[in-house]
Amino acid sequence: MSTVIKIENISKSYVLSHQQKEQYTALRDVIANSAKNIFSKRDKKVNSRKELFWALKDISFEVKDGDRLGIIGRNGAGKSTLLKILSRITEPTTGKVSIKGRVASLLEVGTGFHPELTGRENIFLNGSILGMNKNEIKRKFDEIVSFAEVEKFLDTQVKRYSSGMYVRLAFAVAAHLEPEILIVDEVLAVGDAQFQRKCLGKMEDVSKNQGRTVLFVSHNMAAVQKLCNKGILLHNGLLSDYGNIEMITQEYLKSGNLNDSQIVFEEGDATLQGFPVQLRIEDTGNELASETPVGKPFQVRIKFKICKRTEHFIIALGLKSISDFAIRTSFSTPMDIEPGSYEAVFKYDDVFLASGSYPLVLGLSSYEKSFFYKEGVTSVQISELSNVKDDARIVRNSGVGFVLNPINVSIYKV
Repeated sequence: MSTVIKIENISKSYVLSHQQKEQYTALRDVIANSAKNIFSKRDKKVNSRKELFWALKDISFEVKDGDRLGIIGRNGAGKSTLLKILSRITEPTTGKVSIKGRVASLLEVGTGFHPELTGRENIFLNGSILGMNKNEIKRKFDEIVSFAEVEKFLDTQVKRYSSGMYVRLAFAVAAHLEPEILIVDEVLAVGDAQFQRKCLGKMEDVSKNQGRTVLFVSHNMAAVQKLCNKGILLHNGLLSDYGNIEMITQEYLKSGNLNDSQIVFEEGDATLQGFPVQLRIEDTGNELASETPVGKPFQVRIKFKICKRTEHFIIALGLKSISDFAIRTSFSTPMDIEPGSYEAVFKYDDVFLASGSYPLVLGLSSYEKSFFYKEGVTSVQISELSNVKDDARIVRNSGVGFVLNPINVSIYKV
């Protein structure tokens, strides 16, 4: 396969200006300061500090014809900046970008649309921007309208569209006007679940059946794994990893202290209803377990503090797959609990997990309200054991599995 995108040591910097302003506590101070500025050029000068911020730093990789590349990273990692460079919206500060083929980008709701034009007119406008002639656009017109499901509003100005209608039409135009390279950001999250599935199916068809290249940014690991065959992981503007999409998504979920077998939480204050203090992933001998072999039981011990008497207290622990599917959510029996320090032990001796990383979700609540909830607190790491045979009871990392018996949850006062 030929190379259609080649990124060579690109970096992108921005100059951030931090203005240091005085804080006025009275109206007379504001008036007095304004009067001084009228007569004094010196006072008009703003005390500011400039900082050079690198959104991307020395990024290099190649994309082959027909690849479906997932671009993964946490907020602020540089994903959107990279897509803007690839879409030629902005230029890199340093480095070189080589792109072979026509690019269609969907980075924001309504990208490339003129708000005063109708949906019909914007289809022809976008097609022209992509280099299509009028006959080519007409040939695809009915297919675009049918996919977007906006027939009734085709001759309405798009400024009157809802965000969902905007993104449906924008995606339909970008996907159907035969670009060699399709770039899609998290914008699909605006649509409903049915339309998101429809978009993923279209991108899969565009890539697998038509041989076109797709670059896809999303925080939905299930969608990324379903669509993409390769991935890159960005972290603080740097290229952290590049390779098979399964490996990249695993690495992403492990990043950011999501694979520690012991977590210490920030200390809460006495005004709170309660808060967790520590979480430990252990083997059955109560020892820390950084990894648990396939087929071996494990337990999760959570120390927490209750600051006020709580009626119908519940502590819950969720176990998810890498694709964000719930495998098991376990709750303690509702109980009235007095202020003090406690620990809960969740025993996993009947859930058989395949090798991989399984994020945990922790929640503390009463019957009336939830006072602590956090996803991705850490992850349970299951390691492959060569002498363990395949077992129908093993829950695969796709998130498809079953439960034999309720998990044993014990709460102790300490």
